[in-house]
Amino acid sequence: MKPGIKSRMHFMMMKRMLRGCALPIMLACSMTTPGMTQTIAPEAPAPAATPSPTPAPDPAASTLVPTPATPAPPPAPAARLDRLSPLGTKPDWLKLQAFHQTLTRKEFEEAMRDFYSDGSPLPPPWKLEPDGVVVKTGDPVKPEARIAFAARAEPPLPGTRTWRPAAEMPPLKGRPVLSDLHVAIDPGHIGGGYAQMEERYLSFAPGEAIQEGDLTLITAQVLAERLKALGAYVSLVRDRPEPVTPQRPSNLVVQARQILVEAGFPQPQETYSGITGDEKILTVQWQSEKLFYRVSEIHARAEKVNNTIKPDIVLCLHFNAESWGSATSPQFSPMNHLHVLVNGCYAPVELEQQDVRFEMLRRLFSRIHQEELPIAEAVANGMRLSTGLPAYVYTTPNARHVGSNSYVYARNLLANRLYDCPVVYLEPYVMNNEETYRRLLLGHYLGRTLCAGRLQTSAIEDYVQGVVNGLVAYYQKHRPL
Repeated sequence: MKPGIKSRMHFMMMKRMLRGCALPIMLACSMTTPGMTQTIAPEAPAPAATPSPTPAPDPAASTLVPTPATPAPPPAPAARLDRLSPLGTKPDWLKLQAFHQTLTRKEFEEAMRDFYSDGSPLPPPWKLEPDGVVVKTGDPVKPEARIAFAARAEPPLPGTRTWRPAAEMPPLKGRPVLSDLHVAIDPGHIGGGYAQMEERYLSFAPGEAIQEGDLTLITAQVLAERLKALGAYVSLVRDRPEPVTPQRPSNLVVQARQILVEAGFPQPQETYSGITGDEKILTVQWQSEKLFYRVSEIHARAEKVNNTIKPDIVLCLHFNAESWGSATSPQFSPMNHLHVLVNGCYAPVELEQQDVRFEMLRRLFSRIHQEELPIAEAVANGMRLSTGLPAYVYTTPNARHVGSNSYVYARNLLANRLYDCPVVYLEPYVMNNEETYRRLLLGHYLGRTLCAGRLQTSAIEDYVQGVVNGLVAYYQKHRPL
């Protein structure tokens, strides 16, 4: 949700402006359509002009002029497989050895086809062999890593994952349905004094405003109590309107400037003071702020989730939005919708980065997708019934439908890639839909109250109820009784 870079016209304008930029800026300088980060993908170079056809020789001519040979097109530049995503860490490829002979080739190919591939015809940075996959690491010392396939499907080896699927949980024996389940709730964004920097602040009148980071925190707190009442153990990844990361934009100035330099802007402007519109992207200040709240913050949350909380599932709570024009004079949108994301749909340009490549393969070999999709479908059904919202339809190639539920898409986001367990990433409501905006101004309440001329339930309560109903339906069906 980024005022100033929302419309399709702005999107195409910025693609033209940043044409030819180096990969790091494509990842840190992102364009946001309602609540969803959209990476500005570099455009393909314009095709070489086709030579005009040579006229047929005149039979009456005494001398034939030979047709000049068409020059061969230059070879495509080799992929830079040693790159890292912004603030990414060089992976330890030896960790994939834990998955030797735990997955069959058929399972690998099905996972790529059904979840992780974006359907591109370009070859991936690995080679499939009959009994294993050989991955290009990008490390000049050890340029390849090989993971052997299993001859037949086997359960994952002990110690290769910290989360438990529903089928492996202890029998309920009459206890509440979510007993033994460890849920981490990740309230999206930061809120508080950071909301305007994050561009997650929306106000249509003086003295009133909603901030996505504050709304997700309230939703998380209400949801946590409901899940605890059903027997779950619940951890909040963020429990206040403050960042998890210790870094701040001032700590990331060097990296921000380097991103712009590598993108072809050797002398970028330091601040966006006095700049309006999309040109802010090309300032060190804008880049360092993006690295702070969109990259460093998610890395810090992932470290907390993976090394401290170690849950069975993460629920990433967000609210969506549509284009609202100027932040100082926003516009309501008639649209209102819902969708749920799982991890997948990796573009070739993303897989060129060695940390992204490693993280995708770790998720694939851990079989996270096998648990993630059915949980997401159950939660999507719960949300559909509680909110009554229609499904959002992606028109961009950075997401794809997976499974049979029209509300569920696969998309490669930092949060649902870095967390080492199933992640259900929720994007309900359009915050700048007038009715939704009015409901969200009222916060959380029980029952019905007068809003927009009629009695309505709390949007937050409907959000919470949908998630609870979806989780209950899934675990009732799939865990031992």
